Amino acid sequence: MNMHMGGRQVNRLLLNCDMGESFGNWRMGLDAEVMPYIDCANIACGYHAGDPGSMRSTVALALEHGVSIGAHPAYPDLVGFGRRSMACSVEEIRDLLHYQIGALDGICKVLGAKVSYIKPHGALYNDMMADPLKLRAVLEAVAAYGSDLPLMLMATADDSAAQALGDEIGVPLWFEAFADRAYTASGHLVSRRLPGAVHHDPARVVEQAVRLARGQALVADDGSALLLNAATLCVHGDNDSSVAAVRQIRQALDALEAR
Repeated sequence: MNMHMGGRQVNRLLLNCDMGESFGNWRMGLDAEVMPYIDCANIACGYHAGDPGSMRSTVALALEHGVSIGAHPAYPDLVGFGRRSMACSVEEIRDLLHYQIGALDGICKVLGAKVSYIKPHGALYNDMMADPLKLRAVLEAVAAYGSDLPLMLMATADDSAAQALGDEIGVPLWFEAFADRAYTASGHLVSRRLPGAVHHDPARVVEQAVRLARGQALVADDGSALLLNAATLCVHGDNDSSVAAVRQIRQALDALEAR
């Protein structure tokens, strides 16, 4: 949603967060602490993390706080947390998406909720952003599942090719940005292997979130101006400091909208 305030456009940035990543006896994330501050919960569907119990409890928590529920499907890679690319065919990508979306959808159904969007996880997300054939496979799988489900994907300096593909296949696109990551001039994330790839200063993270909401340019790693047209902002709830950062971002964005 766009608002014009004092001659300046402010985007209603939806905060999205990866949730439900516990598995069996392994506990991951501070879901209960971060849920009150976000708009969209990307819930793991059992392939990279999550299990039926954690899916159910995360859906219930999202319902309690009025948070939209998104399926967060991945390659079948529990050991690598879905961060390793796999040589899946178009048919395999379609089937693994439908299997995982359907699993979360089933749990949503009995709790009176629904899956509202899809955000692929980890290596599957990266692969679809790098390979138009994989992006097409994901979009076609989402379209086949139905209900006009949006697909969440990365905002870059030029989203025209992805938007054209989404329009062709009939899937709404939600472009996302990151407040805590450095960007290249093309609008891609600076590799975590490079220094300065992740912003650790809370003030800088909040400032980047506010710039994105105002539609202002970020400074890319080469010093150039980078304009991203984002509808949603990815935040993290892994530890106490990340939850504090989400709270600060929420407060800053709420203050921006209240002006």
